[in-house]
Amino acid sequence: MEKSKVYFTTFKTSFTENIPNKLKRLILTAGIKNIDFTDKYAAIKIHFGELGNLAFLRPNYAKVVVDVVKELGGKVFLTDCNTLYVGSRKNALDHLDTAYVNGFTPFSTGCHVIIADGLKGTDEELVSVNGEYIKEAKIGRAIMDADVFISLNHFKGHEMTGFGGALKNIGMGCGSRAGKMEMHSEGKPYVNQENCIGCQMCTRVCAHEGITVTDKKASINHEKCVGCGRCIGVCPKDAVEASFGASNDILNYKMAEYSKAVIQNRPHFHISIVCDVSPNCDCHAENDIPIIPNVGMFASFDPVALDVACVDACNRQPVIAGSVLSEHKVNVQEENHDHFHITHPDTNWKSCIEHAEKIGIGSQEYELIEI
Repeated sequence: MEKSKVYFTTFKTSFTENIPNKLKRLILTAGIKNIDFTDKYAAIKIHFGELGNLAFLRPNYAKVVVDVVKELGGKVFLTDCNTLYVGSRKNALDHLDTAYVNGFTPFSTGCHVIIADGLKGTDEELVSVNGEYIKEAKIGRAIMDADVFISLNHFKGHEMTGFGGALKNIGMGCGSRAGKMEMHSEGKPYVNQENCIGCQMCTRVCAHEGITVTDKKASINHEKCVGCGRCIGVCPKDAVEASFGASNDILNYKMAEYSKAVIQNRPHFHISIVCDVSPNCDCHAENDIPIIPNVGMFASFDPVALDVACVDACNRQPVIAGSVLSEHKVNVQEENHDHFHITHPDTNWKSCIEHAEKIGIGSQEYELIEI
């Protein structure tokens, strides 16, 4: 079987070509022009960043992709779905405000923003996927209304899935609020009581009153918990831990099947920018220092191969001193170079990749073509 092609370029520039120019050359070389965009609606799925977070992708990257799609005749919009948790993107109005504050205006990107699952996160389309865990995925309606789907991904660490790349941006990101709850329902965190100091940071970010603090120790009510993982990232003592094992893997399996629901039966293309590789998701209202140096930009028609290529490239990078990764690496054997597993030891990113390959949405085998 032929390996999937993944195209790559570094952030190194010249006096005649800047980073936006390189990104345009990358995606054109990778074959985006082979998609028929003429008079087609094209959704670009991106994360607009939580207010207070500065690791999200700059809107300049989005503008490059928008301009290319428009040049190819497409009708393009930027999109994302609302969040499960309390934050600045919990409904379409707040979400739009956040996108605009973070620079994603029609004037800076050249296109409009549509929150795909509507005002309250309930505008969804049931998409048949007939998977092992998901029969009908609940996807934001505007995303499913598009003729062409493009993911523009900020590749970084993630407290529940190890890293967030193409499959995370597609599967979890395109789920409506009910869809996100369905994916998260198996992987629910717990509190290591020995490490808990009762600071109540976790209670402040829980949107479902699922955490209580008694005698300066937090505990999670799994009947109320939806498994969004915000409490994991906000805990200053790493006392809140992801549930490791079957439940965490099932979350990843569901995410892969949601990804299939989004991209099946229509043209799709995927771009990952590996810069500001923060340890946690851009859903946080803060971002820690990067765990590795900036790597570059990747593009492919295969989201699985794209994620694997990004992981491999990241794992070849040195560790940034003072980062969460450097702190955790002290207790890890030297030959272990899985930066994302070391950063979040209770995660298993490989389960999502393996299941995505199993259900036929991509391959782990890839050919890296550098331009």
